Amino acid sequence: MKLSSLLKGVKTQDVYEEREVERVTDKDSENLKNALFVCIDGNRCDGHSLAQKVIEKGAVAVVTSRDLGIKEQIIVEDTRCAFSQIASNFYGNPSEKLKIIGVTGTNGKTSTCFFVKNILEKLGKKCGIIGTVKNSWGNENIDSVLTTPEPMDLQKIFSEMVKSRCEYCVMEVSSQALSQKRVYGIHFCASAITNITPEHLDYHINMENYINAKFQLFNQSDFACVNIDDEIIKENIYKIECKTNTYSSVDDWADYTAKNVICNENGIRYEFVGMDCISRIESPLLGRFTVYNTLCAVSVLINLGFNLDEISKAILDVKPIKGRAEIVPINKKFTVMIDYAHTPDGLRNILSCVREITRGRVIVVFGCGGDRDKSKRAEMGKIAGGMSDTAVVTSDNPRQENPLLIINDILCGMEKSKARIAVIENRRQAIEFALGKAKKGDLVLLAGKGHETYQIVGNEKIPFDEREIIKEYFNGN
Repeated sequence: MKLSSLLKGVKTQDVYEEREVERVTDKDSENLKNALFVCIDGNRCDGHSLAQKVIEKGAVAVVTSRDLGIKEQIIVEDTRCAFSQIASNFYGNPSEKLKIIGVTGTNGKTSTCFFVKNILEKLGKKCGIIGTVKNSWGNENIDSVLTTPEPMDLQKIFSEMVKSRCEYCVMEVSSQALSQKRVYGIHFCASAITNITPEHLDYHINMENYINAKFQLFNQSDFACVNIDDEIIKENIYKIECKTNTYSSVDDWADYTAKNVICNENGIRYEFVGMDCISRIESPLLGRFTVYNTLCAVSVLINLGFNLDEISKAILDVKPIKGRAEIVPINKKFTVMIDYAHTPDGLRNILSCVREITRGRVIVVFGCGGDRDKSKRAEMGKIAGGMSDTAVVTSDNPRQENPLLIINDILCGMEKSKARIAVIENRRQAIEFALGKAKKGDLVLLAGKGHETYQIVGNEKIPFDEREIIKEYFNGN
């Protein structure tokens, strides 16, 4: 591809020499022969420092945000914005051929996206999905590396969706992706925000930055659906400049409300009341959070012109999502559930859910990730200790940190806990301990891993599927 074609829509500072480009990258570890290298200033490395090295390794030019004194440089205002535009150009601007729906928020993004995708498919629309659990289109299912992929990966996925004749794409849009301009230049026909609670503060530093990152999504959207039961969203709704619709389960002034809500062991049901419409919503999926996730999904689809009664029928057939309030089949008189809850709000929500459906005791196994926001550890300990009968504190993706130090941070919030507390660093042993303690009517909740089938220890991903561990435990007992 011609360099000029790649740089279409990118404002460059100087005239550059036309070149033929075979690939685009921001990683010096990749094949650089005939490549265009984009210098990204990241957390661990500033790509500008690699410019001369990549030219020597065969790159035809480097995109930079400052003068590096290199003949092959192309200076732009913002290399992250330029990278997203270049990636789009490289794949023929595929996002322009899709109707893209973006969902952001601290919790609920994955479930809401799955609801939207599955409903659209029930309504006869071909839809791809990009998110935390998987990237999927047509018959393709690929495990995710990032919630929102980096520009080249993202545009490649869009191009594959176009090839498979998808009309829609629903995608999770993370705060980090928004901050890093990974979705720069993408037009969203609809967007939604589920909630905002403290998360990723190790990256964003403070809540103001985190909130502002989330709200960037609406600068690229035709309209936004927002949860006004969330106080932070409600306080910042004035920042949204596109058309906005609100949803709520408590506020009658919202555009869309859930009335007569029932949550029990059979799922959820409520009456969806809109400005000119009403219908009964039912789902076999558990928890009050499912009320909010379906409210959000339905609100988005109504604004896209779909019929409410047809949406309501489609929701009934949406299957459980891996790692989200997932009931593991066991031939026992107690229940085992796996959930991705890895934030204070997520843990509180899932424990509230299981309390509503459990006649016996609630036994929770949980930990906190290493090299991430430490401020949430004690809070999660407090929540687990206050809402369960037995809390087993263990390891969860410790990364470069000492697991015992992470556990100690958690225990700081459990000094006044009502629950019985057990500390077992080895997560497999912690799970086996919890399963061994469970009796008739109890529920064992394994929180934090969800869809993940690995543990991150140091820089290594070690295979670790909780479903397999449960199976092996019962086969041996």
